[in-house]
Amino acid sequence: MAIFTAVFSMLAAMAPTAQGSWLPDELGKDQVRPIVCRYDGSNLAQAVPFIRGKAVSSSTEWSCEKRIATGFHEYTFKLVKGTAKEAGVAVAFDFADWSRDNYVLVPAVVYNGNRFNALGGDYMPPYPREMFFDPKLPMTISNNPRLSIEPGKASTIELLTGNAATPAFAFFTPKQKRGWILLCEQKSRFGNNGLIIQENAAQDRISFIVSAPGVRVQAAGFGGFRPSGDKGADFKEGDTISLKFKVISFRTESITGLLQRFFAVRKSLTDPNQPRDLVPFSYAHDAITNRFKERWREFPIGGYYLPENSPDFQLGWVSGFMQTPLLAMDDARERERMLSQMNFVVSKLQGKSGFFYGGITSTGKLREDRSLDGRLFALTRKNADTLAMFVKQFMILKRQGHESLIKKESTAAAKRLADAFVLMWRKYGEFGQYVDAETGEIAAYNSTGGAIVPGALALASEWFGDLTYLDTAKASALFYYKRDVEGRGMTGGHCGDISQDPDSESAFGFLESLMALYSATGDKAWLERAKVQAALASTWVLSYDHVFPPESQIAKLGGHMAGAVFASIQNKHAAPGICTSSGDSLFKLFRATGDRRYAELLRDIQHAHTEATEWPEHRTTGTGIGASMERIQPTDAEGKGSIGNFIETQNAWCELDGLMMATEIPGIYVRTDKPVLFTFDHVSARILDQKSGQTTIEIVNKTPYDAQVTVLAEDAKVAKRPMRYADYLGWKNVSVPAGGKMTTVVGSMR
Repeated sequence: MAIFTAVFSMLAAMAPTAQGSWLPDELGKDQVRPIVCRYDGSNLAQAVPFIRGKAVSSSTEWSCEKRIATGFHEYTFKLVKGTAKEAGVAVAFDFADWSRDNYVLVPAVVYNGNRFNALGGDYMPPYPREMFFDPKLPMTISNNPRLSIEPGKASTIELLTGNAATPAFAFFTPKQKRGWILLCEQKSRFGNNGLIIQENAAQDRISFIVSAPGVRVQAAGFGGFRPSGDKGADFKEGDTISLKFKVISFRTESITGLLQRFFAVRKSLTDPNQPRDLVPFSYAHDAITNRFKERWREFPIGGYYLPENSPDFQLGWVSGFMQTPLLAMDDARERERMLSQMNFVVSKLQGKSGFFYGGITSTGKLREDRSLDGRLFALTRKNADTLAMFVKQFMILKRQGHESLIKKESTAAAKRLADAFVLMWRKYGEFGQYVDAETGEIAAYNSTGGAIVPGALALASEWFGDLTYLDTAKASALFYYKRDVEGRGMTGGHCGDISQDPDSESAFGFLESLMALYSATGDKAWLERAKVQAALASTWVLSYDHVFPPESQIAKLGGHMAGAVFASIQNKHAAPGICTSSGDSLFKLFRATGDRRYAELLRDIQHAHTEATEWPEHRTTGTGIGASMERIQPTDAEGKGSIGNFIETQNAWCELDGLMMATEIPGIYVRTDKPVLFTFDHVSARILDQKSGQTTIEIVNKTPYDAQVTVLAEDAKVAKRPMRYADYLGWKNVSVPAGGKMTTVVGSMR
């Protein structure tokens, strides 16, 4: 397999393919094949190749001209004679000497070819009995587009560019130690382009196809399929259409090398996006805080902030027990509520094993995340969130001088949970996806459901002074890194509403663990692994300002949605933020490496969140100022009418993400010993002068809202120290009026 190192030397000349097939009838070597497509409804009726730059049928003649410029390759198709109904064009990248062992990636929708066992049904299919308590359980996903896991079976993946966080294909071949990345444009005048992968039954040939318009037989939904309703376009004589690509073929030793190269080039065709400054962090913080104050409820079983749009409580994951920014405010009433919520969690949800149940109704009935024969299982990830949140809240209270308010029952509960994770690791060598809170048994194995556990244990080790927790954190993180990141090129099973599908939450959760281990140990090996993990996490983030239908709400708002985070390969939508995290691990990685790409990725995520949130002159959900919900929808997984439209509801986790970002990410980061400044907040800033360890900066606030901008300034000596949680409580605040500017002098923090 030559992998197209000089692939564009000529246009392939092949006989038409068989009806309904994108694959060439014969393939002796790798090739690029421009095609004219004829459709019968949503079905490919015929793919006509070009011979010496022409494709001729009984009623039409097409030309295809290839242009190479500045590393890009553009194919321009023209209908020279006749008219064409239900037609289209495509470029196929055909590979011979293919292997099913090759790693295949389509960002946010296909990982390792999705060549895993799959359950039938649709959204969150039930687990059959045989999936429980089986240490040899193979990774099992929902019913998603995938290459065949069965040998000797052909398969096709049909997508539109809206399905992908970056319109791209990529693969790694371990046999040849090569990586290949193809980037394409989102759309033509006919709408989104198609992204199609077709593998033959022998699984030794494959084609990657970009088509315009995108026409699929079936559209993928949330764990199922439906007829797409896609159709070809009508062309008249003289019509032209172009497809533009960037193709990168390179030597690499591993999947991780492919991921890191992808991170480096993911914006190289679409160009850098243009984030808009809409609302300062401080205004967002206050607006969202008011919403959380309204979420407080007191029931006979206890008081808590509602994590759902119901009176019931769900622990972790979608915001239950995770409101650390409210505690960071050092407000007496919210501190009292946070402590009351902690008491509620301790008294009502911890099982005999030390693990916690996943939730409880407002009337006191325990809730299961999965169940079998009356046994209630909790999502491992929820317990990881819980341990991390215990310690983070302890750390905030101590930093504020309120450590005496922490009840011994709370510290005992947190320690029991940390001990339960250590015992689980020693007994099973993993943390599983679901756990029986009474017995401590793993109920479902073989996922990255424990992605946050190493980070939570590292925090627990710092708080309790117990190196057993840190040792377990290091061993388990290394296990997940080798098995899932290096071995599978994905992480998954972290969301409470999927199977073991690849998902963004585990990708960012594991990044948080790796940075926590770097913070705890200072060992740069964890930093190197974090770089790889950040590259994997970036595959889930919309890398460009997607063009939405002009009639959609996002388009009418002029929304710039680069930074929206896709949920999972099952839940085919993007969302405003990482569920549930500020993404501060990206900031810590930027600070430790100086690589601005990590800061830019985080800024994209934050700005997409603001774009999806309701503000006085920026209406989105219709549910109040500061409200946001979990849909930034570039796909038609929920129907074509859902693309670019918000849902009139709110999700506590999305709002908490905004609050966390406004609290845990500095508005401006400055190095006082060199000209380095990065702005995260919705203001602009520049360095005016630097001398004697003091830096003068100018901050301009073009928004219509007054801003309190947090500034983190440090020199090389301070920057060498890994950042610890709650350090943000010591950052400087600078007031900048709406439409105004301010000059301030900052020195390095100590």
